[in-house]
Amino acid sequence: MTLAVVLSFSVLLLLCALALLQSRWPAWLKALLVTGVAVFYFYADEAVHQLSGWPTPDALPERFALLAAVIEEPSNKSAGALYVWVNAIENGKPSAQPRAYKLPYTKDLHSLLNEGMKKARQGVSQMGTATPKAGKRGLAWLRPGSDEQEVKIRDMPVPQLPEK
Repeated sequence: MTLAVVLSFSVLLLLCALALLQSRWPAWLKALLVTGVAVFYFYADEAVHQLSGWPTPDALPERFALLAAVIEEPSNKSAGALYVWVNAIENGKPSAQPRAYKLPYTKDLHSLLNEGMKKARQGVSQMGTATPKAGKRGLAWLRPGSDEQEVKIRDMPVPQLPEK
């Protein structure tokens, strides 16, 4: 899938370069072509980013139910990653579809997720909160998923049933 997207963009770039360099189109039409290709790039990037099943590097939702976690520890070949599958909680209710997230590896979050998954295997549902850390510097706000978050996981509150 990823190879097909890269090849598609490469062909589009080649056709755009040929049109800009070899055609006798007026300058305004060439500018329109460049603008259209740039807009298409951002549209396609967002569409590919939203593909179901692929973990997103975006920030975790503010409140979520932890469903699963896979930990890839750092090694000589990789920096490591934490993959979590969560269900966002909006207005006190879980969203319709869960989402996979890829988080940078940290030992603290690794141990936190391990504890949460142990409790989940024992039948205790886990709820998490993610709040942005202060002190974002430079151009970090331009990179998706560059938000560092403080993640906390605790037992899901037991629902209170109304009295009869």
